[in-house]
Amino acid sequence: MTRIAAYARKLDAELVQQQVHYYFGEGKERVCLNEFIGYPVTLRLLGDVACVACGRKITKTFQQGYCFPCTQTKAQCDLCILKPELCHFAQGTCREPEWGEAHCMQDHFIYLANASGLKVGITRHSNIPTRFIDQGAIQALPVFKVTKRHHAGLIEVALAQVIADKTNWRKMLTPTASLDLCAERSRLAPILSDILVQKKDLNITALNETPWLLNYPIQAYPQVIKGINLLILKVWQAPLLGIKGQYLLFEQGVLNIRNLSGYALEFVC
Repeated sequence: MTRIAAYARKLDAELVQQQVHYYFGEGKERVCLNEFIGYPVTLRLLGDVACVACGRKITKTFQQGYCFPCTQTKAQCDLCILKPELCHFAQGTCREPEWGEAHCMQDHFIYLANASGLKVGITRHSNIPTRFIDQGAIQALPVFKVTKRHHAGLIEVALAQVIADKTNWRKMLTPTASLDLCAERSRLAPILSDILVQKKDLNITALNETPWLLNYPIQAYPQVIKGINLLILKVWQAPLLGIKGQYLLFEQGVLNIRNLSGYALEFVC
């Protein structure tokens, strides 16, 4: 029997020869969850809750793992994390300029992905391919590179006029048909070219890469896609069918591990 207890975070993931591997726990107790697919697992909340930023013990979390004071002071809790086109650093009002310099004033990529269908997204250079994995994309293709998150957000908004910029999580957790992302890039070529002209002041580099391919550890998909709320149930036990994005898949539903960020969680198999 394997028993691991840790404060929940977004699952670590890595891509090895197009296969996604997921990990839970820290240090010597870190385990690969792929090994437990097909077996009964137990998830149990242990009662403790701690802010993912400052570590302070709290009774509930905000914005997936933060204490309330941190949501009011941390740059990573600001609206521009979800809407980078509203970057506060560019306006000189960033809550944490040093954090913004390290995370936002870096190379970012604008990419096409196939998660619940074709979508556009952005990611920092150091988050490739983790960002693709977190979204449950089975394919991804970077098309532009810029030097600032703000600029990536402006380009994403422009592309979102013609293709989706959100993932339908329920559809993502069903079998996804492959797309020819190179053909989609060609189809969008006139729009991409217009962006290069209209936003030439953003120092955009057009890319000609080949698509990333990602295979997830899934034995079977749930018959019904509904969320499992461990914050209410406290304990969940069932065979683990697979993992995709940040969701654990069970026959009776799916559990988004990110919703448990900051909560002390025991994993038993």
